Amino acid sequence: MSLRAERGAATREKVVAIARRLFAEHGYEGTSIEAVLHESGLSRGALYHHYAGKDALFEAVLEAVEAEVGRAIRASVRGVEDPRRALVTGCLEWMRLAGDPVVRRIVLIDAPSVLGWERWRAMEEKYAFGMLKAALQAAKAVPEEFADLHAHMLLAAINESALLVARGGGPEAAEAALEDFLRRVLGPTP
Repeated sequence: MSLRAERGAATREKVVAIARRLFAEHGYEGTSIEAVLHESGLSRGALYHHYAGKDALFEAVLEAVEAEVGRAIRASVRGVEDPRRALVTGCLEWMRLAGDPVVRRIVLIDAPSVLGWERWRAMEEKYAFGMLKAALQAAKAVPEEFADLHAHMLLAAINESALLVARGGGPEAAEAALEDFLRRVLGPTP
Protein backbone atom coordinates (compact mmCIF):
# COMPACT_ATOMS: atom_id res chain seq x y z
CA MET A 1 0.00 0.00 0.00
CA SER A 2 1.37 3.40 -0.91
CA LEU A 3 1.88 6.15 1.61
CA ARG A 4 -0.97 8.12 0.04
CA ALA A 5 -3.32 5.14 0.33
CA GLU A 6 -2.27 4.60 3.96
CA ARG A 7 -2.98 8.25 4.79
CA GLY A 8 -6.36 8.02 3.09
CA ALA A 9 -7.25 4.90 5.07
CA ALA A 10 -6.10 6.54 8.32
CA THR A 11 -8.20 9.62 7.56
CA ARG A 12 -11.28 7.51 6.83
CA GLU A 13 -10.80 5.54 10.06
CA LYS A 14 -10.46 8.76 12.06
CA VAL A 15 -13.55 10.32 10.48
CA VAL A 16 -15.61 7.16 10.96
CA ALA A 17 -14.61 6.98 14.64
CA ILE A 18 -15.59 10.62 15.20
CA ALA A 19 -18.83 10.29 13.25
CA ARG A 20 -19.69 7.06 15.06
CA ARG A 21 -19.49 8.80 18.42
CA LEU A 22 -21.46 11.83 17.20
CA PHE A 23 -24.18 9.74 15.51
CA ALA A 24 -24.48 7.57 18.63
CA GLU A 25 -24.73 10.60 20.95
CA HIS A 26 -26.90 12.90 18.83
CA GLY A 27 -28.48 10.68 16.18
CA TYR A 28 -28.26 11.21 12.45
CA GLU A 29 -30.47 14.30 12.40
CA GLY A 30 -28.69 15.86 15.38
CA THR A 31 -25.22 15.41 13.92
CA SER A 32 -23.97 18.04 11.51
CA ILE A 33 -21.16 17.76 9.00
CA GLU A 34 -19.78 20.89 10.66
CA ALA A 35 -19.40 19.00 13.95
CA VAL A 36 -17.51 16.22 12.17
CA LEU A 37 -15.31 18.79 10.41
CA HIS A 38 -14.62 20.62 13.67
CA GLU A 39 -13.63 17.48 15.58
CA SER A 40 -11.64 15.94 12.73
CA GLY A 41 -9.81 19.10 11.72
CA LEU A 42 -10.54 18.32 8.07
CA SER A 43 -11.65 20.80 5.47
CA ARG A 44 -15.03 20.28 3.83
CA GLY A 45 -13.26 19.36 0.58
CA ALA A 46 -11.10 16.75 2.29
CA LEU A 47 -14.14 15.17 3.93
CA TYR A 48 -16.08 15.12 0.67
CA HIS A 49 -13.08 13.58 -1.05
CA HIS A 50 -13.70 10.49 1.10
CA TYR A 51 -17.49 10.66 1.57
CA ALA A 52 -20.01 12.12 -0.88
CA GLY A 53 -22.14 13.46 1.95
CA LYS A 54 -23.50 12.88 5.42
CA ASP A 55 -25.51 9.86 4.31
CA ALA A 56 -22.40 8.21 2.80
CA LEU A 57 -20.50 8.89 6.04
CA PHE A 58 -23.36 7.39 8.04
CA GLU A 59 -23.32 4.31 5.81
CA ALA A 60 -19.58 3.89 6.44
CA VAL A 61 -20.20 4.13 10.19
CA LEU A 62 -23.04 1.63 9.95
CA GLU A 63 -20.84 -0.77 7.97
CA ALA A 64 -18.15 -0.55 10.67
CA VAL A 65 -20.65 -1.15 13.49
CA GLU A 66 -22.26 -4.06 11.62
CA ALA A 67 -18.84 -5.63 11.05
CA GLU A 68 -18.02 -5.36 14.78
CA VAL A 69 -21.37 -6.91 15.70
CA GLY A 70 -20.76 -9.74 13.25
CA ARG A 71 -17.33 -10.45 14.74
CA ALA A 72 -18.78 -10.46 18.26
CA ILE A 73 -21.57 -12.86 17.31
CA ARG A 74 -19.16 -15.21 15.54
CA ALA A 75 -16.87 -15.12 18.59
CA SER A 76 -19.80 -15.96 20.89
CA VAL A 77 -20.59 -19.16 18.98
CA ARG A 78 -17.01 -20.26 18.37
CA GLY A 79 -16.65 -23.77 19.73
CA VAL A 80 -20.41 -24.38 20.02
CA GLU A 81 -20.89 -27.56 18.02
CA ASP A 82 -24.65 -28.03 18.15
CA PRO A 83 -26.30 -25.82 15.49
CA ARG A 84 -29.40 -25.15 17.60
CA ARG A 85 -27.32 -24.18 20.64
CA ALA A 86 -25.19 -21.95 18.37
CA LEU A 87 -28.36 -20.31 17.05
CA VAL A 88 -29.63 -19.58 20.56
CA THR A 89 -26.20 -18.37 21.71
CA GLY A 90 -25.88 -16.08 18.68
CA CYS A 91 -29.40 -14.68 19.17
CA LEU A 92 -28.71 -13.93 22.82
CA GLU A 93 -25.44 -12.24 21.90
CA TRP A 94 -27.19 -10.07 19.29
CA MET A 95 -29.78 -9.05 21.89
CA ARG A 96 -27.00 -8.04 24.28
CA LEU A 97 -25.19 -6.14 21.55
CA ALA A 98 -28.39 -4.47 20.35
CA GLY A 99 -28.82 -3.12 23.87
CA ASP A 100 -25.57 -1.16 23.51
CA PRO A 101 -26.46 2.52 22.97
CA VAL A 102 -24.18 2.83 19.90
CA VAL A 103 -25.55 -0.27 18.20
CA ARG A 104 -29.13 0.56 19.15
CA ARG A 105 -28.99 4.13 17.84
CA ILE A 106 -27.00 3.53 14.67
CA VAL A 107 -28.24 0.09 13.57
CA LEU A 108 -31.79 -0.13 14.90
CA ILE A 109 -33.06 3.44 15.12
CA ASP A 110 -31.33 5.58 12.50
CA ALA A 111 -30.22 3.13 9.81
CA PRO A 112 -33.68 2.15 8.52
CA SER A 113 -34.75 5.78 8.07
CA VAL A 114 -31.40 7.10 6.78
CA LEU A 115 -30.74 4.32 4.28
CA GLY A 116 -34.31 3.27 3.64
CA TRP A 117 -35.55 -0.19 4.46
CA GLU A 118 -34.26 -1.86 1.27
CA ARG A 119 -30.66 -0.61 1.59
CA TRP A 120 -30.66 -1.24 5.34
CA ARG A 121 -31.92 -4.80 4.86
CA ALA A 122 -29.32 -5.40 2.11
CA MET A 123 -26.59 -4.44 4.58
CA GLU A 124 -28.19 -6.54 7.31
CA GLU A 125 -28.17 -9.47 4.88
CA LYS A 126 -24.37 -9.29 4.91
CA TYR A 127 -24.22 -9.21 8.69
CA ALA A 128 -26.66 -10.06 11.52
CA PHE A 129 -29.68 -11.00 9.43
CA GLY A 130 -27.59 -13.07 7.04
CA MET A 131 -25.93 -14.93 9.91
CA LEU A 132 -29.30 -15.54 11.55
CA LYS A 133 -30.79 -16.95 8.36
CA ALA A 134 -27.76 -19.21 7.85
CA ALA A 135 -27.97 -20.37 11.48
CA LEU A 136 -31.66 -21.22 11.11
CA GLN A 137 -30.84 -23.25 8.00
CA ALA A 138 -27.85 -24.99 9.64
CA ALA A 139 -29.97 -25.90 12.65
CA LYS A 140 -32.67 -27.22 10.33
CA ALA A 141 -35.02 -25.30 12.59
CA VAL A 142 -37.45 -24.32 9.83
CA PRO A 143 -38.33 -25.59 6.37
CA GLU A 144 -35.97 -24.14 3.74
CA GLU A 145 -38.75 -22.21 1.99
CA PHE A 146 -39.57 -20.36 5.23
CA ALA A 147 -36.01 -19.56 6.35
CA ASP A 148 -36.11 -15.95 5.12
CA LEU A 149 -39.51 -15.18 6.66
CA HIS A 150 -38.67 -16.90 9.95
CA ALA A 151 -35.35 -15.07 10.14
CA HIS A 152 -37.21 -11.75 9.74
CA MET A 153 -39.67 -12.73 12.47
CA LEU A 154 -36.96 -13.90 14.83
CA LEU A 155 -34.80 -10.81 14.26
CA ALA A 156 -37.83 -8.60 14.89
CA ALA A 157 -38.47 -10.37 18.21
CA ILE A 158 -34.83 -10.02 19.26
CA ASN A 159 -34.62 -6.37 18.21
CA GLU A 160 -37.84 -5.49 20.03
CA SER A 161 -36.55 -7.24 23.15
CA ALA A 162 -33.32 -5.27 22.95
CA LEU A 163 -35.21 -2.00 22.53
CA LEU A 164 -37.38 -2.81 25.56
CA VAL A 165 -34.27 -3.52 27.63
CA ALA A 166 -32.76 -0.25 26.44
CA ARG A 167 -35.83 1.62 27.65
CA GLY A 168 -35.25 0.42 31.17
CA GLY A 169 -36.25 -3.21 31.27
CA GLY A 170 -34.12 -5.77 33.02
CA PRO A 171 -31.63 -7.40 30.64
CA GLU A 172 -31.53 -10.65 32.60
CA ALA A 173 -35.31 -11.08 32.43
CA ALA A 174 -35.33 -10.23 28.72
CA GLU A 175 -32.54 -12.73 28.01
CA ALA A 176 -34.37 -15.43 29.96
CA ALA A 177 -37.61 -14.65 28.10
CA LEU A 178 -35.83 -14.71 24.73
CA GLU A 179 -34.13 -18.01 25.55
CA ASP A 180 -37.49 -19.46 26.60
CA PHE A 181 -39.09 -18.18 23.39
CA LEU A 182 -36.31 -19.68 21.26
CA ARG A 183 -36.56 -23.01 23.09
CA ARG A 184 -40.30 -23.11 22.45
CA VAL A 185 -39.87 -22.19 18.77
CA LEU A 186 -36.82 -24.33 18.03
CA GLY A 187 -37.34 -27.17 20.45
CA PRO A 188 -34.86 -28.22 23.13
CA THR A 189 -31.19 -27.48 22.71
CA PRO A 190 -28.36 -29.39 24.34
